[in-house]
Amino acid sequence: MTSFNKSVFEKSEALFFDSRINLNVPHDSKCKAQLSESHPSCKHFYIFEKKSVETIYSDLLEAKKQGQKKFVVLIDPDKLKLGHMDRLLQLAVDCKVDYFFIGGSLIINDMLDEVLKQIKKVSNIPLILFPGNSFQLSYKADALLFLSLISGRNPELLIGKHVVTAPFLKVSPLEIISTGYILIDGGTMTSVQYMSNTLPIPADKKDIAMSTALAGELLGLKLIYLDAGSGAKNTISTEMIAHVSSVLSVPLIVGGGITTPQKVYDNMMAGADMIVVGNAIEKDVELITDMAIAAHQASEKNKANHFL
Repeated sequence: MTSFNKSVFEKSEALFFDSRINLNVPHDSKCKAQLSESHPSCKHFYIFEKKSVETIYSDLLEAKKQGQKKFVVLIDPDKLKLGHMDRLLQLAVDCKVDYFFIGGSLIINDMLDEVLKQIKKVSNIPLILFPGNSFQLSYKADALLFLSLISGRNPELLIGKHVVTAPFLKVSPLEIISTGYILIDGGTMTSVQYMSNTLPIPADKKDIAMSTALAGELLGLKLIYLDAGSGAKNTISTEMIAHVSSVLSVPLIVGGGITTPQKVYDNMMAGADMIVVGNAIEKDVELITDMAIAAHQASEKNKANHFL
């Protein structure tokens, strides 16, 4: 193994693992580097000190065990107006938002790292990457949902892209959380449906959704994510959520088309362990307050019922 020039680490920003994947490396990351000869596409291969404990996932498992619900704000760097960022972060901190998901179907600008840096400056809320493709990676986040689109039959999104990114994620400082992503018909063509070139599960086929989610868990996936897609006209029904939740032992995430605090509450009480809201907050950031209140109320009620 060839040694690597120490001066490389004195650069303050990102280096490229290869021409396809931009993994931004903060200059203060504790790492040692070496030139890799084992992977043909690798130019520079970093080995980071991995966390010994899966902190975020452990917290999610413990929360599920206790009947506690989690409220997540999804930030799409392409859609975010940085002028609104301060207000969003203030509300998220004040209302005790549990996590930020960061990502989108495209991300066509350079805002990913900037958004992550801004959030880190003012908040300790964990940052979890929700990548729409293998380019949406940054070491400035805390964790990454390693998404497999198990509702579709597109092999690239089921396993193909994962093969390309796996060697880099293995040695990254990110906590990697394997996630079965299930697209549910939300009544309109969504960005994720178009970009993934897959058909969503029909909204009334709760048995198919349940069987797909169960297959994902049995395959070893750590989370199941039911999503109607950003801007969906219809949310996932509480009947489907309850049906899917009833067979799972891993945490269940639900998102897509959730626009009211009542929907947040109802979906949590139906069995969702985490609710993700993005599009509605992009339109009206003040919704964070009432949605967070609804989430906390659902969490407290569910915890009380959990131990009866």
